[in-house]
Amino acid sequence: MPDLATQIKADFASHGQQMAQLRKSLEDWTEFVNPYQRIRSSVDSLLRELNALNLRPEDDAMPDIASVEQVLNNDWSDVATRYSKGLGLCFGIRSMLPVMAEAFVNLLLFALMRPELKSNQRLRDNTIRQPIDIRIMNLSVTCTGFESQVDYKHAAFRAYHTLVNERNDLLHGNVVLEQLKFNEVYFNGRVPVFKQYRSLWERTVGVDIQAVGLHRLANEVQVVNNMVTQLKTHLTPATREHIERVSEQRNLALDEGRGKFGVLFSGRLVDMFAPDDDEADPNTAA
Repeated sequence: MPDLATQIKADFASHGQQMAQLRKSLEDWTEFVNPYQRIRSSVDSLLRELNALNLRPEDDAMPDIASVEQVLNNDWSDVATRYSKGLGLCFGIRSMLPVMAEAFVNLLLFALMRPELKSNQRLRDNTIRQPIDIRIMNLSVTCTGFESQVDYKHAAFRAYHTLVNERNDLLHGNVVLEQLKFNEVYFNGRVPVFKQYRSLWERTVGVDIQAVGLHRLANEVQVVNNMVTQLKTHLTPATREHIERVSEQRNLALDEGRGKFGVLFSGRLVDMFAPDDDEADPNTAA
């Protein structure tokens, strides 16, 4: 091995010029993680975990005090633990959904931004840092590959706008009474008079289910999917095919010098090692 290294170094003098020319002709690619796919994969994974818990509030709920026997006959701690984990997953997913949609918009900007904007850092940064609704409405102006202007008044974007507002209330802990209230009560001196009887379930797990929005999760996932789909309808067929292909890949790549962007390798990875002589020869004695 030392002799081989010495010979290779000796060849530098005679082949150095050709090697320099070859290096200049090489394509220089940089691989990077696709933020949209990273978030979508995380959301899909959390959804699978949540579905595996098989939460069925309508079936699991104990409607009234007569259900005390049911509480005693079942392991309440297991039920509470299962719902605690599920509601934590729900909280995480609902927090990530608007970010996932925004990541798709940012992917469009990265892949399709007009060269005159992309080559100017000030213009590029200004485009990327606009509020999300402005970024969406201007996509046909800031990007190539769009057949028509995006209509932000479309129902898909109105639903997304509502989703963002609700996510902000959830994530920032905003006190929005209409979303958080679960009970109303009168007081006659120190005697409470409840407007409506609330069972043990409704005052514990039921309150958390309502506050976290478990019943809204499936609809909110669909809201994001509808928004992404609606954005794709404004693309030319060739551009849409390209975006659909790259958006599904975790690893993307950029040749900045030539302005080329895409996927370099298959998503399947194989690792291997060369066996030593004894492992390579099945006839070798042990």
